[in-house]
Amino acid sequence: MLKPLKIVSFTLFISALILSGCGPSGPGPEPDPLTIEYLRSLSDEELQQRDSDGDDVNDYDELYVYETNPLEPDTDDDGLNDYDEIFEYGTDPLVADSDEDGLSDGDEANVYNTDPLNPDSDGDGLSDGDEVNVHETDPLNTDTDGDGLDDGAEVNEYGTDPINNDSDGDGFSDGLEIEEGTDPLDPEDPPFIREGSMNTINFGFDQSNITDRAAQLLSLNVERLLRAQAFSVRVDAYTDHIGGDQYNLRLSVRRANSVADFYKRNGISEDRIELRGLGKAPVPCAEAEMDANTPGCEKNRRAESHPVNPHSFTPMNN
Repeated sequence: MLKPLKIVSFTLFISALILSGCGPSGPGPEPDPLTIEYLRSLSDEELQQRDSDGDDVNDYDELYVYETNPLEPDTDDDGLNDYDEIFEYGTDPLVADSDEDGLSDGDEANVYNTDPLNPDSDGDGLSDGDEVNVHETDPLNTDTDGDGLDDGAEVNEYGTDPINNDSDGDGFSDGLEIEEGTDPLDPEDPPFIREGSMNTINFGFDQSNITDRAAQLLSLNVERLLRAQAFSVRVDAYTDHIGGDQYNLRLSVRRANSVADFYKRNGISEDRIELRGLGKAPVPCAEAEMDANTPGCEKNRRAESHPVNPHSFTPMNN
């Protein structure tokens, strides 16, 4: 028969065995897949030693400091892992687009090299997202087309094309048109007469009168001059190589005066006309170019009209 003391000791021993086999001894086995609930059951010291998602931020900091997901290396799925967002870029690891410019933080850092904390990296008045996704401009270049206007000013102020330096195709850059006070969206502004665009007329042998055909050609010149009021015209008249130099010089002056008189009669003021009688044409006609029925060469019996550009600039495609 057991003594009372031995009975008590045996009872305590059995109780200890039961408690050691059935009572809690920590969080239990690690689940697969791992869960947030399991991680929260661990001690602070254990969490600080763990980096479950391999992003170089320990589980404790992810759970209780940054509130990121310790099971996902890129909590906001923006292309940057949580560590890089927190410690390298200073972006928000819980927000895919920290500066709200329409580009994810990862694309800004890895694709476009823009600043994920600045919605307008080049400071041109357009957000990085609009530059990339809407206007196809360079978010790192304030003036993508190099026309002298910032991309933002082209889009928001002038309505010009920020990737075309000459929006209206008139040969003048958008920046130059704005500087000169002309319309960068109107191909007729500024009105410009390009060298070589005015008609040359020819004369009969030893003649200075304007023929009907010549009048038609000069009328087209008049139209150009009336549209481009800032332009003047220089008339250079020549003769062929038949006859003496002095006679031909006087004849070339008469021809230049005939053209000038035509311009004046048709609305071009005298102060816009310069004339020169230059005598014999500088290059004689070849034998094959000689007139069949009259002496000399009609090609050299001519008056050229040259526009005189009042501007300090010419079209890019002139």
